[in-house]
Amino acid sequence: MDSSTQYIQRIVSFALAEDVGSGDATSKATLPKGKVGKGELWARQDGVLSGTEVFDAVMTEMHDKTKVEWKASDGDRLKRDQIVARVSGLLAPMLAAERVALNFLGHMSGIATLTRLFVEGTKGHQAKILDTRKTTPGLRHLEKYAVRCGGGENHRIGLYDMILVKENHIKGAGNLLKATQSALIFAGRSRPRLAVEVEVKTVKEASLVAELSADRVMLDNMNVADMRAAVGRIREISDESGKFISIEASGGISIDNVHEVAETGVDSISVGALTHSAPAFDFSFLIT
Repeated sequence: MDSSTQYIQRIVSFALAEDVGSGDATSKATLPKGKVGKGELWARQDGVLSGTEVFDAVMTEMHDKTKVEWKASDGDRLKRDQIVARVSGLLAPMLAAERVALNFLGHMSGIATLTRLFVEGTKGHQAKILDTRKTTPGLRHLEKYAVRCGGGENHRIGLYDMILVKENHIKGAGNLLKATQSALIFAGRSRPRLAVEVEVKTVKEASLVAELSADRVMLDNMNVADMRAAVGRIREISDESGKFISIEASGGISIDNVHEVAETGVDSISVGALTHSAPAFDFSFLIT
């Protein structure tokens, strides 16, 4: 995972403080002091694993002698009833960490699993599956990492690393032409230069933005016929200018229609659902 150790530690510490508080009352009440044991982590469905580093961080934050032996790695496919990891150490801290560790692992593996389904839906076409900024506050880097584990790619990380001109910016600037021109001027002055993407609703708007030489055109909530026409027009303009213009489809894209969208020839498909609507992956942890 490319997120810093400090970032993971902050999130893990906050999550444990929220759940454990002054201590795990149930374990204190039922477990002999110093009791050691082992546990097994099971996958209860098919899917894709993500979040092993965070799971480890939760376990060792509760007790630094807890050991986790993984039987799979992030990005691996999991089968239902597969043993994913074995954990050993003091039982009390292991059980205190259990729910937080599973919450992180289930959330991230759920994102990876849903992403893999979308990626498989584009099979045979060039379109890449992208995430969006529709992430859980504070967990963006973990969620975007999970998308990569599922075979997707990351769009911009935040507001700072790319210019994305959307409907409200266009209204604020006055019109599409003004907003795009201003964005391109700003990008040209930035160091390093920021890529410029512009959201469009029609084939005519797509042509205008391509003629202005934006780096990427986002086809937002277009029907498939208009999307195909827009792709054709942008490719023509790109060929004439000699500048590659990336084409992204966005809005209303689901597992049911992602293949049809990919067939239009777009370069990428952004899906907010990857991070805001992925069901948690079902894991269980049982003491052996």
